[in-house]
Amino acid sequence: MARVKGAVTTRKRRKKVLKMAKGYFGAKSKLFKTAKQAVMKSGQYAYIGRKQKKRFFRRLWISRISAACRQNDMNYSVFMNGVKKANILLNRKSISEIAINSPESFKKLCDKIKSLVA
Repeated sequence: MARVKGAVTTRKRRKKVLKMAKGYFGAKSKLFKTAKQAVMKSGQYAYIGRKQKKRFFRRLWISRISAACRQNDMNYSVFMNGVKKANILLNRKSISEIAINSPESFKKLCDKIKSLVA
């Protein structure tokens, strides 16, 4: 039976890791051992970042809505409570876009909520 050598597979695996490490500083992009560590760590950061991105955007939308509410003599919690009571099926992302791009529409929305709450 012929002897199987792993050179081709090993080279392929190492080239894949070094390709992923392309652009890293210093030895992290040249040496396999350090490149492998850097790629693993960057993968962890990427995974965590995908979760954090959702949190950060939600915080951004809330702060934008809150700022727009304050301009219309209302606070965020009262506004969101009114949105739920008025059965307005808009999420925070779309409400913040309305607040930024068309303040007059947002003012109408606030007036509707004020009449509903008061």
